[in-house]
Amino acid sequence: MFLHVLLLLHASRGAFSSISCYNDQGKPVDWYYLYKLPHEHHTPLEEGLKYLFMDVESEGWTDGTTLVNDTQSAVGRTVGPLYEGGDVGYILYNDQPPKQKQVEGASRSCGHTKGVVVFDKEQGFWLVHSTPHFPPPKSEGQFSYPTSGISNGQNFICVTYPFERFQTIGEQLKINQPHIFDCSIPGSLATAVPAMAQLCKHTLDRWDNTSSSPSNRSISLLSLAKTEFISFAKGASFANDLYHSWVAPTLQSNLLVQFWRRSTGILPSDCSPNWEVLNIDLISPGQKVTFKATEDHSKWAVSSSSGTSGGWVCVGDINRDEAEEKRGGGTVCRRDAVVWKAYRSAALQCESCSGEVQTCEQAQRFR
Repeated sequence: MFLHVLLLLHASRGAFSSISCYNDQGKPVDWYYLYKLPHEHHTPLEEGLKYLFMDVESEGWTDGTTLVNDTQSAVGRTVGPLYEGGDVGYILYNDQPPKQKQVEGASRSCGHTKGVVVFDKEQGFWLVHSTPHFPPPKSEGQFSYPTSGISNGQNFICVTYPFERFQTIGEQLKINQPHIFDCSIPGSLATAVPAMAQLCKHTLDRWDNTSSSPSNRSISLLSLAKTEFISFAKGASFANDLYHSWVAPTLQSNLLVQFWRRSTGILPSDCSPNWEVLNIDLISPGQKVTFKATEDHSKWAVSSSSGTSGGWVCVGDINRDEAEEKRGGGTVCRRDAVVWKAYRSAALQCESCSGEVQTCEQAQRFR
């Protein structure tokens, strides 16, 4: 009887951990995708803070109930508890960190990777995103969203994981070589997650590419509710494009890829003999608003067809350009029919292998 009571107490502590992904209503969720829409010129600034949202209960993209900079938004509710104190472990990383945390040369030697990891002894979340200067360091004391993240589209994927997954997540992040601008791994947690503790000691240092980590690794991660995600992590020594050289052949899928197109050395669509990777040019998530890839800082990929088991969707933090072949970064993928349809229907026009912009269906047809 005493053992039964102890087990119930242990289960209840895990169930009521405040560290989780949350939806707009403040309900803890296993995962969500969030699409922050671009700011259209000549419209009020708040138009650039609107977002679309999708979680396990959604049938596709739904309008966010507030603005992304609101503490009551899904992102605000998820990240906000970090600033409330408590014995939690956290790592904040961004190759474009908050300005007061920038270090000369650090962003050039680290991975092109952005995210938030927060966990306690029961569970936590890993939020992968594309927003510069986000989130604020814990010392600021509250959640906020940067003005630098307003103009362009941004993407977020949040997954709630049990505590035992965070050692593996730490190993993936080590491969990515992130620029960590704020972190803390309490001693009560550090022995169980040594990879996280080692990462935290690396904060603000430069990566020298002599790490014992592999150049790349993909691994299955089961969420708190046992949903399978696949994490792809590459380091600088991988020296190749994430999508056409690795993700597409691993998933055995042709991919349509959205990424930041306003940089030098953009890689063209790739029509290798086995797998086709096409750059997306025009986007309309949920058919709510239509915008060019040059207005979207998001980094996501979707399989061009769903297949018999549902299509793949990957959300990450690295682009298809020459410089980022030689930098760390990654993406988080899963197979789900509803999520695939939401992202696949958002891709309207793509760059064909001849360089011509066509509907994505036409671009695929002429290989």
